[in-house]
Amino acid sequence: MSTTVKDLNKWANAHTYFTLDLLRIALGVFLFFKGITFITNIQYLVDLISPIDKIGGGMFLIHYIAPAHMIGGIMIVFGLLTRWAIISQLPILIGAVIVNFMGELHTQNLIIAFLTLSLCVFFLFYGSGKHSADYFFKMQR
Repeated sequence: MSTTVKDLNKWANAHTYFTLDLLRIALGVFLFFKGITFITNIQYLVDLISPIDKIGGGMFLIHYIAPAHMIGGIMIVFGLLTRWAIISQLPILIGAVIVNFMGELHTQNLIIAFLTLSLCVFFLFYGSGKHSADYFFKMQR
């Protein structure tokens, strides 16, 4: 497993581009502000997860989604433990895509959730790139 991550990091560092770093930063900023939106408007979040609230764990989801977006977004912006931050986002984003099919279909929300999920999957494999805290700390060894 660690050789696979090392190979992915070597490939990503050899093929790093400033635009990909800006895209990673934009993804992190988007997730951070989405977390702020959820905290400042809890009813909006409650309404979003209402189709799956029948399954249970609604209160857990409310207390997981906003902080995970905020903390994960900051970590993604700085490129600090990027893959771990993205792994914490994946269940939320997969749930966001599924919720659109379980409840009333909101095309705009579905597109945003799918694009964000796609970017997260990309950066899960790509990593944080050369202009990141992960790369900086790795070079300090």
